[in-house]
Amino acid sequence: MKNGVLMQYFEWNLPNDGRLWSQLKEDAAHLGEIGVTAVWIPPAYKADEQADEGYATYDLYDFGEFDQKGTVRTKYGTRKELQDAISALHDNNVQVLLDVVLNHKAGGDYAETFEAVEVAPSDRNKDLGEPREIESFTGYDFPGRGDCYSSFKWHWYHFSGVGNDTRTGTDAIFRIVGEGKGWSQGVDGENGNYDYLLANDIDLDNPEVIGELKSWGHWVTEEFGFDGFRMDAVKHMDYNFTRDFLRSVREAAGENFYAVSEYWSNDLGSLDSFVNDVEGATDLFDVPLHFNFHAASSQGPDFNMATLLDGTLVQTDPSHAVTFVDNHDSQPGSSLNSTVEDWFKPLAYGLILLMREGYPAIFYGDYYSIARQATPEEVRTEETQAGKIREGSCHRLILDILLDARKNYAYGDQTLLFDHPSTVGLVRHGDESHPGSGLVLLMSNDMDGDKVIDLGENHAGEIWREMTGSIPDKVKIGDDGKGCFAVKGRNLAVWVKE
Repeated sequence: MKNGVLMQYFEWNLPNDGRLWSQLKEDAAHLGEIGVTAVWIPPAYKADEQADEGYATYDLYDFGEFDQKGTVRTKYGTRKELQDAISALHDNNVQVLLDVVLNHKAGGDYAETFEAVEVAPSDRNKDLGEPREIESFTGYDFPGRGDCYSSFKWHWYHFSGVGNDTRTGTDAIFRIVGEGKGWSQGVDGENGNYDYLLANDIDLDNPEVIGELKSWGHWVTEEFGFDGFRMDAVKHMDYNFTRDFLRSVREAAGENFYAVSEYWSNDLGSLDSFVNDVEGATDLFDVPLHFNFHAASSQGPDFNMATLLDGTLVQTDPSHAVTFVDNHDSQPGSSLNSTVEDWFKPLAYGLILLMREGYPAIFYGDYYSIARQATPEEVRTEETQAGKIREGSCHRLILDILLDARKNYAYGDQTLLFDHPSTVGLVRHGDESHPGSGLVLLMSNDMDGDKVIDLGENHAGEIWREMTGSIPDKVKIGDDGKGCFAVKGRNLAVWVKE
């Protein structure tokens, strides 16, 4: 979608009040107005408990419809409320991407006994002893749903590994053994083989499993009208499955069905290899760019801004890059905490929203707010939701300005200005389809800066203004097509034709 913008419409610490789908429905018109063209919603199906964010997946077919795991609704609401939200978003020309978790299942209904061997956490190819009989909760019969939508029941042989032996009370990584069992090979090589991540690891080489998950993919797209998927944890999943699964979904939903995947790695080579392995079936989040933002924000003036795009997916393979600043995995308190400091976030968002390359994603926590764990004193003195305090965002104002700039001015060819250790930026030259379009973006991580920029003699005499309000003075383009554009220290400036 031309100048499309994706919003991740959740953060890790949302309250367990069942209100997210209703909130999203109420917010649909606003999202469309500000230029959001797609939302990525969290895992919407039943988890192992109501308060779970959705990644401890229990039943892929229960979207808040059946009484299971002590609840009908999920953390985010009921199936009916989700369907109403999707309809409202579609009415406002906003697409909906479902977060799809196919790597593992949690919350088994009963324990089963089977052969397994404990493996070393740092080298999952190394066995720690001999195979033995263990017991774990790998049986799923979905008592609340029964056979509705699918009669498939999960057993130990549908998994490749588990995280505990309930018979001995041992928490460890166990590889299930038996005919046709073993770790998938088409996964990331970290820890020897990174097939196992958590809970009951789904065996994506098992033909019964492959058939059931493809069937679910067809069902869920037809049932809800999703426009795309965000694929979770693909570095832990056999890339052959990911490629074939998305092909199968597109057979039912159409070739324009969108997919972006989370491959959490700062190694550009691993990302490039994955895109090639799946034959371009999915875009990827540009994790290396996120880590560049994180480093720039923490190092301040010691970071060389000229290198901000180095080693990133958006630089080497922009057609498959989804650019982002932060998300639920990188936010404070998460296991992958790598938060971009607040002072740098406007610069980072300015870059991803105004540059030509990449599909930018905005984080709910940056546009609205995130919650943090309350201190004991705050729990005693403040009203909190499950011991958490919600803090207001300081980025919505600048994000609205940048979204407006993207929608109205960020068109045409681009000139990158990454030629200085502290003051960098870019020029968008506009196009004939959007009269008055074009802009200059400057960013500084140190002192005030400026650049003399040649916009072309066809711009001679024009007056340009700074959109964010940081610089009141205007710039007049000279007869030679050049103008001197400024930026305040540790800030960004967005210049457009008045």
